[in-house]
Amino acid sequence: MTKYLLAATLLTATLLPAQEGPTRTQALIALDSKSPQTPTSQNIIIKVNDRATPLTSLAPIPPTGAQVALLIDDGLRTSVGRQLDDIRNFITTLPQGTEIFIGYMENGRVVPAQEFTTDYASAAKNLRIPMGTAGASASPYFCLSDFTKHWPGAPEREDSIQTPKARFVMMLTNGVDPYNGSVSPLNQNSTYVDAAVADAQRAGIAVYSIYYGDSGIRGEAASFSGQSYLSEVAEGTGGRTYYQGTGNPVSIGPFLKQFRGAIAETYVATFEAPGNKNMVRIKLSTNLPGTKVRAAQEIRPGTAITP
Repeated sequence: MTKYLLAATLLTATLLPAQEGPTRTQALIALDSKSPQTPTSQNIIIKVNDRATPLTSLAPIPPTGAQVALLIDDGLRTSVGRQLDDIRNFITTLPQGTEIFIGYMENGRVVPAQEFTTDYASAAKNLRIPMGTAGASASPYFCLSDFTKHWPGAPEREDSIQTPKARFVMMLTNGVDPYNGSVSPLNQNSTYVDAAVADAQRAGIAVYSIYYGDSGIRGEAASFSGQSYLSEVAEGTGGRTYYQGTGNPVSIGPFLKQFRGAIAETYVATFEAPGNKNMVRIKLSTNLPGTKVRAAQEIRPGTAITP
């Protein structure tokens, strides 16, 4: 009998899933405040899978530790050409050392116009007016998914959790997902948007966007749909979306200025998460008055950001 009990015990042990210990994990967090303050780890409260978790460190991102990818929808109406000077100004006034990439979203992928560089004058010269053909990007979310999974210069291994620098995306697009059918407010569940959020979360990328209408003719319903999807992506990844009502802004310069400020107020938070390959939910708050915290809603345990 003892022999059978021992055998049963050993079999049960082999069937139990391996339990791995906590894993050092890092995430980008951004602070929104009218009176910016320098936070410490004591000012940030984090919950991982709804369990309070100590924050072991909180570090600012130096300019040399950031990469910014500017993704422009090639289906935007050509009138967006009036915004190119604002975009050039944003590029040429980036903090020295921040890397900039420029790409155009077309046919479900991002076509590089400028690989990551710190030569801002050269990068600014590579801007061009979008083609202006409605739907040229196929779907901005196809493009975003593909880009985040093949971030220029990143390790080719799909399971890599090493992030060379803090990574930010700024999308200039109308945000409409043409593959989700109707733009009705009752039809705002897109598997492609969900996939884009998940891919950006796995890559540790904060996605920002500026809404700008394209040459389509679906009116305010399309504006609502596009802005709704862009907000979903921003909230899921710890970014923000900027828009001015349902029309196009006279100038996107103020939005780009806010984006530059958001990067400056982003930090790398270090904490421990369950040591497995499953994504974990994180929620953050702060005890700093008049301040809100933004971060991705989910993150991959073991993610390492090395700004």
